[in-house]
Amino acid sequence: MEKDGSMLDDYILSLLEKPRPRVCFLPTASGDADHYVVRFYRRFSPACEASHVSLFRRDQGTGGVEDDLAAHLLSQDLIYVGGGNMVSMLGAWRAHGLDSILRRAWRRGIVMCGPSAGSLCWFAEALSAFHGAPRSVRGLSLLPYSNCVHYDAEPARREEYHRAVADGMTAGFAVEDGVGLHFRGTKLERVVSSRPGGRAFLVQRKDGGISEARLDAEYLGGSVALDPEPLASLATDTEPLARAKVAA
Repeated sequence: MEKDGSMLDDYILSLLEKPRPRVCFLPTASGDADHYVVRFYRRFSPACEASHVSLFRRDQGTGGVEDDLAAHLLSQDLIYVGGGNMVSMLGAWRAHGLDSILRRAWRRGIVMCGPSAGSLCWFAEALSAFHGAPRSVRGLSLLPYSNCVHYDAEPARREEYHRAVADGMTAGFAVEDGVGLHFRGTKLERVVSSRPGGRAFLVQRKDGGISEARLDAEYLGGSVALDPEPLASLATDTEPLARAKVAA
């Protein structure tokens, strides 16, 4: 749901390989903001069976009990998590049991995606800066790495991410705005971008300092070769899990 185009959304829908997939939006991180929900339906309703789950409104759409919520989410082809406050989102999810439901959905192979907080939440650790200075937050740990978003739009994040990894945060991936990380299971399969020259970075401790290896993204309006070497260096340190998909 980018303001200037739909390349990332189109890419995610292409993973589903269905003529009219079931797509559910979780706007929890925004407090279920009306404008965000409306934007979702405008974007996805024409081509998808679109729905959303609200945890802050009476009209939840799934009956309001955990069993119905689980049944609804586990019947989806794609779960799309919106941006906003990651800390508040995770707290609400845990209170309603969504964290365990989303883990079940991932193990079933349902595609999971999202921008900003909707990217950070899938990882073991993330650098969140919604209120105040950037700080480390524990995520759902579907992906055994750390994650940092808005790497170019908010310059302070790069310095804080380097500091956090140096201080013991799990090694992981930083992305500029408009860039997506596509994982299959826990392996990074592709880096894609809705703008030319978009970049992601592999950040890890090395030789007493920090190593930042650039991962050139494949521009979705054309093609740029992806150097596989930085990806392999981190993948060897982790055990593969279920073959599910996350586009973060």
